[in-house]
Parts: sequence; C-alpha cells; structure tokens
Amino acid sequence: MKDLMALINNLKRSDNVYIQTHNFPDHDAVASAFALQYLLRNYNIKTSIIYEGEIQRDSLRLMIEGLHIDIKHASAYELKESDKIIIVDGCKGNKNVTDLIGEEVAVIDHHQVKVTEDVAYVDIRPEYGACSTIIFSYYILLKQDMPKDVATALLIGLNMDTALLTRGVSEEDIGAYSYLYSYANSKMVNSILRNYIQQKDLRFYKEAIDNLKIIDKVGFCYFPDGCNQNLLGIIGDFFLSLREVDFMVLAANNESNINLSVRSERDDWNAARVIQKVLSGIGFGGGHSDMAGGIIKNYERFDFDTLIKRFLDALDVDASPAY
Repeated sequence: MKDLMALINNLKRSDNVYIQTHNFPDHDAVASAFALQYLLRNYNIKTSIIYEGEIQRDSLRLMIEGLHIDIKHASAYELKESDKIIIVDGCKGNKNVTDLIGEEVAVIDHHQVKVTEDVAYVDIRPEYGACSTIIFSYYILLKQDMPKDVATALLIGLNMDTALLTRGVSEEDIGAYSYLYSYANSKMVNSILRNYIQQKDLRFYKEAIDNLKIIDKVGFCYFPDGCNQNLLGIIGDFFLSLREVDFMVLAANNESNINLSVRSERDDWNAARVIQKVLSGIGFGGGHSDMAGGIIKNYERFDFDTLIKRFLDALDVDASPAY
C-alpha cells in the first residue's frame, strides 16, 4: 500500500497523466484502464486512457460505448516529455506496447515480463488470470467504493482473459469474481460474453478449419491473407476444445508482420516459454503458461513449415511423420 500511495501522491503533482493499454487493447486492458481511471479520480487525479494501434473487436466497442469509457488513440493528444504514463496489461519494452512520448512511471501487468529499472512503480502478478483482478485489489486495499459500471467492466475483463474462469485462474481471481458478480450489470456482462464474434468472422473459422494441421496433439494454422490478433486468440481457444489438440499455434500475415497466437492446456508445454524459444533470433513473444502471443517482423524470410518445425522441436515432438 505504501508504494501504491507513493504513486498516487506522485501523480497528484503531475499536470497530465495517461493510462496506456497495449497496442491492440482487449476487454481486460480497457477494463483495467477504466477502473484505474475512476480510482485515481477519487484522489483528484485526472487521467486520459490511450492506446497505439487499433481496437479490433466489436464486442469491445460495445463495452466501451455501453459503459461510456473515454478511450482515444494516442494521436488525439499532443504528448509531452513531462507527461506521466501508466501502462496497464502490458509492459514498457514489449513489442505490443509502443514507447510513447512521456515518462513511464508505473507498469501494472499480469504477464511474465521483464521490467526496465527506470520505472518507479511496478506491479507484476503473472499468477493472476487477468489484469482486472489487480486493479480490483487496489479498490479493496484502499477501501474505495466501486460503482456498477466499473464492476461491470472488471467482470467482463476477468471473464474474457480467463475464458470464463477456465484458464490461468488464481484464488484472487475467484475472490474478485465473487465480489464483482454482486455489483456488476449482469445483463450487460452476459451480452458481451455471449456475443463476441460476428458473421463476418466465420470466414476465418472456415479458412482455419479447412487448413488445420494436427501433429501429435499440436495444431497449426496460417492465415496468409491476414487475421486480426484478437480473433486469432478466439479461434485458438476454439481449436483447443478439440480432443485431438493440446497445443495450438496460429499465425497471420498482417501488414508484412507475422502475428502469432498460442494456446496450451498442458502443464509441461508452457506457452510463454515455448514461443520465446521458437522466436529467439527471429521475433519476440511472451505471455502466460496457457496463452501467449508473438510477432515476426521480417515477413520476407517467413516460412510456415519452418515455423512448424521450430515449434515441434521446442515441444520435443517428433516431426518426421509429418515431413
């Protein structure tokens, strides 16, 4: 609490404070930023929520509109070196978090990351299933009342990032869920959780089903014409429901970058460690034991079959039957 209050007192002396999500914000990132913004407002700290990249999911837009969340692209502001930046659901130095103009004074995240030493306040809890749970804990710690809209956002974020409490869940996540459920707008929560894809997304499902390759419980699929990052994760979860798949790798060519999404349901196949090993020297990746993501910048050198072999080698799976 001492460190958190030190951050709050530091922010009180700042003219401009921004809460930055990762570049392609999801429900958990936006919910965490929104809840933190309200919390800081209780201490007379005005903040603006920003992102660099794109909001890709319509269900997230519905959450933003329904809860009146004021989030804008970073280009909407003239950032200055003296501005203070809090990064939520991401970390300074990650390829999915643009290094914007301003001073990063805090990092709040639940991913397995390495934080640079020049950040004053660091709260990294990789054992948590959602960043929303971390922000929830601040309300409890500081004994702050939580309005319905904030509880609703946090419950959506928590459910989305833990796949309805089936992925990477901690006791703290369960405790947060129990509390938030009593205060949230359950009708809105259920609507967002149930309606997270659209008819236009089905062509990506068809393409994935038609091109799915399974090698000894490891599934692979590549979208040469692109697929947005958030949908990659959703399709990965879909394939992980197959009895024949314990580990799923999806890749997409998005504007000359190769985006990767990985899902795992085996303890001995840690998704974050595997993708870091696979992308060593060719890209960047990270995440959790059961879900991770990455990026390969040099598209011209990309070959999906070579990537498959790298994953199979990292998983210690014999590739000879497939090649």
